[in-house]
Amino acid sequence: MTWNIAQAKQQFSEVVRLSVQEPQAIYNREKPVAVLVNAAEYASFQQWRSAQHEPSLSAQFAELRSALQQAGVEALQLPSRSAVQRPNAFVQMLEAEGLARAPTAN
Repeated sequence: MTWNIAQAKQQFSEVVRLSVQEPQAIYNREKPVAVLVNAAEYASFQQWRSAQHEPSLSAQFAELRSALQQAGVEALQLPSRSAVQRPNAFVQMLEAEGLARAPTAN
């Protein structure tokens, strides 16, 4: 069943009672603004929602780090990536325009 906000306020007990049987939609100016559902359905939704939650990137890296440690891998050896080794398109553009000097190696 659907209710407008004024009806839902006036008949709140009825809205709650009916929500046990089926969700009760509440509208404001013909736009849905809320739905009242029974507690069991809400608990089911919360359980589904927590199962859908994807771990954060930092949590995924922590899991990877833990798995590597368990496998006996101390650390990944990555090659050095200094600014001198990698071209910088912005600096190259400035150099082409005569607005910047090429970087010098320290």
